[in-house]
Amino acid sequence: MNAWPTTLRTIRWMVRDTFRQSLASRLLWVMFGLTLLCVAFTGSVRIDGDEPLQRHPYELPLYLPAGQGADGIPEPRGEVALGFGLVKYPVRKSRDDSVRELQLWLAGVAADTVGVLLALLWTAGFLPTFLEPQAITVLLAKPASRSAILAGKYVGVVLFVALQALLFVGGTWLGLGITTGVWEIHYWLAVPLLVVNFAVFYAVSAFLAVVTRSTVVSIFGTLLFWILCWAMNFTYLRLMAFPLEGLTPLASLLVEAGYWVLPKPLDMSGIFFEAMNAAAYTAPVPEVEAVWAQGGFQPELSVLSSLAFAAATLGLSAYEFRTMDY
Repeated sequence: MNAWPTTLRTIRWMVRDTFRQSLASRLLWVMFGLTLLCVAFTGSVRIDGDEPLQRHPYELPLYLPAGQGADGIPEPRGEVALGFGLVKYPVRKSRDDSVRELQLWLAGVAADTVGVLLALLWTAGFLPTFLEPQAITVLLAKPASRSAILAGKYVGVVLFVALQALLFVGGTWLGLGITTGVWEIHYWLAVPLLVVNFAVFYAVSAFLAVVTRSTVVSIFGTLLFWILCWAMNFTYLRLMAFPLEGLTPLASLLVEAGYWVLPKPLDMSGIFFEAMNAAAYTAPVPEVEAVWAQGGFQPELSVLSSLAFAAATLGLSAYEFRTMDY
């Protein structure tokens, strides 16, 4: 009867300990500093000269840019300036599309790829340090299950990264909104996608930490696993979009099985690209775009299968932790 209150109390204290550990290691301030740097970058963005051209209602334009075939549609014009004018390039189809393109690079590329990998790299030492005998034996002497201790530490790290993702997306959204006047609500979808993407791969990091108690193994093992998953994800989408002649049924079955079993980092980016309507203003990944167009992409199943992999990996980690001798 008292198991659940004890478990919840243990998880709560592990979450608190994780944030304390992030403060002690200065990781909280490092990640917060990078977020502030990105927010400062959005404050340097300017879009000028993109006001629509005024046309007479009966005017017949002598020239229309490629892709515009209807009378009365103003030609896109204007200039995007980054870094207070250090970098300049023409406005895309509209001011809104130019801002969405910047948001796509910030959240879909910088945060979802570089940011997630850096977060995995910087948080990889949390569990191995925590699992050292001189640190963990004090907790094991208390009436708390090992599964709750491990779950609390995992949840604490995921919540720590979720806070950073919220600050990053919220800060850059606010910065671009103030400087450009464009408030793209779909940009907020990046927060849950970033958290899910990190949580799935951090489950692998937690498993390696429990098995080896090595920070080095956790770092490089997780990064190599991320590369493997990205390659499997890309291979599946490539074969779906552009079938390869001569591929045996067994090879196709193995690729499909690998796709559904392993996490799918490229799919997470594809979901965000589609939500931001990226194909309208930038060159999408051909494989992702082709699978979307064919109706073969299933975002809900993609996310659920990735989360199922994380849950199974955490279950193995908990089992290993329960049977470990100290």
